[in-house]
Amino acid sequence: MKIGVIGGGAAGFFAAIHASGPGKEVSIFEKSPKLLSKVKVSGGGRCNVTHRPMEISKLVKNYPRGEKFLKKVFPKFKSEDTIHWFENRGVRLKVEADGRMFPVSDDSQSIIDALLKEAQQLRISIRKSCGVHAIFPLDGQFKLKTDAGDFLFDKLIIATGGHPKSSSYEFLNQLKHSILEPIPSLFTFNTPKESLRELMGVSVTDGVVKIEGTKLNYRGPVLVTHWGVSGPAVLKLSAFGAQWLKDTNYQATALINWNGEMGEGEYQTNLTNYALAHPNRKVSSHALFEIPARLWEHFTYRSGIDTNQLYGGLSKKQINKLVQNLFCYTLRVEGKTTFKEEFVTAGGINLNEVNPETLESNYHPNLYFAGEVLNIDGITGGFNFQAAWSTGFLAGKASST
Repeated sequence: MKIGVIGGGAAGFFAAIHASGPGKEVSIFEKSPKLLSKVKVSGGGRCNVTHRPMEISKLVKNYPRGEKFLKKVFPKFKSEDTIHWFENRGVRLKVEADGRMFPVSDDSQSIIDALLKEAQQLRISIRKSCGVHAIFPLDGQFKLKTDAGDFLFDKLIIATGGHPKSSSYEFLNQLKHSILEPIPSLFTFNTPKESLRELMGVSVTDGVVKIEGTKLNYRGPVLVTHWGVSGPAVLKLSAFGAQWLKDTNYQATALINWNGEMGEGEYQTNLTNYALAHPNRKVSSHALFEIPARLWEHFTYRSGIDTNQLYGGLSKKQINKLVQNLFCYTLRVEGKTTFKEEFVTAGGINLNEVNPETLESNYHPNLYFAGEVLNIDGITGGFNFQAAWSTGFLAGKASST
């Protein structure tokens, strides 16, 4: 049996590995000269392999698109299975405080080497710099037109990843599958007209970022950058708000509470009590609520508080203004920036046209999909790779029967 896999990324390799076995001839086609390139750059070169194991009902909540679909996929291959698979091949993993999991080596090459070694042992054929231009269903088989000529396969797995443009999916035109327009997910907010950018490098560990006029909000670390705001809270918010933000051409108002533990009333009460207890302390040099000193100075300036003003001299208007900056800081968002090199897209193959039990096409027997080519995307934290391992595993196993 000849099985073709289009895409030499995480999902493609995992699918090819699990499709392999006695009597199977598996081939991977990768259009670029590099294999597993996204694995290489992920997590700052460390590779965020997966996330700490959790109940599937909680795990699927980390996917803005694909939640219901993955409820049927994950029981067959979940985070625990990913951990066991890599550790059984000599790659020990560790859990960080936020639940992200990395190889103990802190080097993505450990993951790449494990996958390449497994593929080599299984004698999987790998063709690099070999793009696929068209796929033709042909009497129960699939004909591929590629840079290296035509190939015929009994079964085919498509794992080409996400693409920023619909035109990148044209090689699927003969398959009748509908493609949902690709849109960016996981990006930072640009705020070119905001003075906050002058504080680049400042961060808080527990902020809440909301988009005004919507129910979209996320809690977590917030980082000020030279182009705007980033950090897990912003990235996760961008994923869940991907469609809304695209529809508004990435023009929005973000509202930030710089300490997620505090409500508006608590800020007000604690500020008032602190002023009564320490009337002779300078406001600008005595930061409260675990706010970094530079950020606190910025808030006091925006609140009309003089550098030498004492807590005891704060007016009710100044306290109210300071509370507003702490609890509901307003930022005008004008554009986005891709987060590092971790490009993630929403969109792709419509999930209604794929069987979640096998990843098989509803239109073509023996055609399977895996990874980000599907309309599945997760927030930052190892969730996108977990979806790649799980769908790759399932597509591979299903194609090998």
